[in-house]
Amino acid sequence: MAKRDYYEVLGVAKNATDDEIKKAYRKLAMKHHPDRNQGDGAKASEEKFKEAKEAYEMLTDTQKRAAYDQYGHAGVDPNMGGRGGGPGGEGFGGFAEAFGDIFGDIFGGAGAAGARRGAGGQQVYRGSDLSYAMEISLEEAARGKETQIRVPTWESCETCSGTGAKPGTTAKGCGACNGSGTVHMRQGFFSVQQTCPHCHGTGKIIPDPCMTCNGQGKVKKSKTLEVKIPAGINEGMRIRSAGNGEPGVNGGPAGDLYIEIRIKQHEIFERDGDDLHCTVPISFTTAALGGSIEVPTLGGKAEIDLPESTQHGKTFRLRGKGIKGVRSSYPGDLYCHFSIETPVKLTEHQRKLLKELDKSLKDGGERHSPNAKSWTDKVKDLFK
Repeated sequence: MAKRDYYEVLGVAKNATDDEIKKAYRKLAMKHHPDRNQGDGAKASEEKFKEAKEAYEMLTDTQKRAAYDQYGHAGVDPNMGGRGGGPGGEGFGGFAEAFGDIFGDIFGGAGAAGARRGAGGQQVYRGSDLSYAMEISLEEAARGKETQIRVPTWESCETCSGTGAKPGTTAKGCGACNGSGTVHMRQGFFSVQQTCPHCHGTGKIIPDPCMTCNGQGKVKKSKTLEVKIPAGINEGMRIRSAGNGEPGVNGGPAGDLYIEIRIKQHEIFERDGDDLHCTVPISFTTAALGGSIEVPTLGGKAEIDLPESTQHGKTFRLRGKGIKGVRSSYPGDLYCHFSIETPVKLTEHQRKLLKELDKSLKDGGERHSPNAKSWTDKVKDLFK
């Protein structure tokens, strides 16, 4: 009898998310679990339960789902021909994975990426790495900080004591691989060893899975980690927390947790490497007369002696007032860009004073506005 489409079994679309697949499986598992179905329909319910469990396990595994989407059941079942695990086919995991096993055996490697031999000859897999995005302020990035984060973790299921089997039942050795967790298949001229698709490398089959952990033997929890942010860290940098990723399979090592830094936009400063930039607004009177200007830095206040006749866009550099990066020997600089503001909402008296000033400046000609005179001459030359 031909197998039904896994997506059809669970009643989900082919673009369904992992959460949608998990929700659909839980609903079917509750409906067809043998404990809930006794009597005449028990056998049919058990078959539907096993069918839903197989579909769930295949579609929640990224590699298996990709192979299934491309080749159908032949892509994940070594007992089927074509691109499946039959002679001349690519088998579960595809041709590249098969040759990864071949070269691993020749050169003494681990075979497929992250896999190696464990006790009892079973395949042992390293857990996946996890990523955590942390947002901090510019001040925290410059000075560093110590903080705590909550991350997911796995603990042994208390209901089944970590066996994955329903209390009162036990797991059975996988008949497809004789409990080794691996199967041998032909790949052209080569004999290829691959993870058993029936027990997924565990060497065991659980006829009656624990309802608490769905046969995994572990449940997801959360834990608190202490994280030290080094001073000078920049946007996009990552901090590695070894062993705090997802747990390995069959006793394999856990993956790592990578904390990726995101820095909040600052109200005053913009960061460019180890340097800081800020825009300082000043009145045109201050720009014309000059004087002492107070500007902010991450370490407090600083003063700049503004010379007379400062033009819009003039930049002043304050050495060492930037950020000392994590790989830098010296701190960067602070660049203050001055912006001259035009006064708004003038009174009649102020308008009159400005007109008198403007007339006085115009009477001075080029002496007061050298750039304007030069620009006017260039425009005249353009239209000659």
